[in-house]
Amino acid sequence: MLDYQRVTARIDSRQCASRPLRWALASILIIGSLAACSGGKATRDEPATPPPPPPAEAAAPPAPAEAAPAAAPAAEPAATQPVLNPTAPQKYVVQRGDTLWDIASKFLRDPWFWPEIWYVNPQIENPHLIYPGDTLSLGVGANGQPVVSLERGAGERLSPQMRAQSLEDAIKAIPYEVVASFMSRPSVIEKDQAKSLPYVLATRDQHVIAAAGNEIYAMNLNAEQNARYNIVHVGDPLIDPESHDVVGYQGIYTAGARVMRPGKPAKLVLTESSRETREGDRLIADALDVPLDFVPHAPNGTVKGQIISVIDGVTNIGAYQVVVVNRGGRNGLEAGHVLGVFQRGEKVKDRTTGALSRSVQLPDERAGTFMVFKTYDRISYGLIMTADHPLHVGDTIGNP
Repeated sequence: MLDYQRVTARIDSRQCASRPLRWALASILIIGSLAACSGGKATRDEPATPPPPPPAEAAAPPAPAEAAPAAAPAAEPAATQPVLNPTAPQKYVVQRGDTLWDIASKFLRDPWFWPEIWYVNPQIENPHLIYPGDTLSLGVGANGQPVVSLERGAGERLSPQMRAQSLEDAIKAIPYEVVASFMSRPSVIEKDQAKSLPYVLATRDQHVIAAAGNEIYAMNLNAEQNARYNIVHVGDPLIDPESHDVVGYQGIYTAGARVMRPGKPAKLVLTESSRETREGDRLIADALDVPLDFVPHAPNGTVKGQIISVIDGVTNIGAYQVVVVNRGGRNGLEAGHVLGVFQRGEKVKDRTTGALSRSVQLPDERAGTFMVFKTYDRISYGLIMTADHPLHVGDTIGNP
């Protein structure tokens, strides 16, 4: 019995002794678990805490983006005010063969701002006209803008009977020979012009077609004897690509002719021939008075149109080629207006995004400059002044 009590007491004492140890171990485990839970929570929350900064960083770029559009108007003065050519001379003596476009290009980056810098000297006769031998001087006006003033050449000193000839000698805005050649042998005839021009009534001896040396009769021809005309065949209609209306006709040169006897009908002889001349072909004066004393300038309003034809029907249009556009007097165009030519953007295949390619329309790009020299109601003739890239029928025109 005594032994049993001793054993029981020993066991109880051991249990009591181990109880604090178990409590201590449990406390350690609980604290460790809490620490682990707390550490795990912190670890899981860390990715959630950084996201706010990225939105703040992502929001930063829009500020410059908003500032960029605000800065855009600051670039407008460069497009609306004359900017000097970096190589502009202080003085330039006008040479025979110069055009006003050539001279304006020497002084200005954009020649159509010439009226903005030209100083009209009231003490000089015909101050708007410039002659070979004149000296142009670059200076600064009262408003701080560049100005170009004129000093007449030493050979000017004209007598009254010579002034008429002097007006003809004044430099032209664009090359006269190019324009005169087109106007006397047009590859395009305006719709109303085609109806009003004199026409071939018949050939002598009732030839179906006429060639060099043959005689013809023409109606509605008011001309003096020996006056010279070009004969043009009215070809296919020229269609406005936007309205789909007929605005003109292709003109095909057939022959040159000289008036033998004025009258109704008038009698002419064909002096040269490039192809057969037929009844109904139209007559156009060989020497046209095409006024080229206009000044290059930009249109006041917004203009946008297309090139619808080119002389000789070439594929690639270059500098100093005559083109026809589907905008005219009703659209505010006038002789001297300068427009930009924009190369039509192509459609290309985007093959990078996946197996199925898609079409992407490239934007139109500025590729040249165009100056109007003759306007009708719905079309205008103009000369390509610059062509930085090949131009084509269908390319657009717009404010420079």
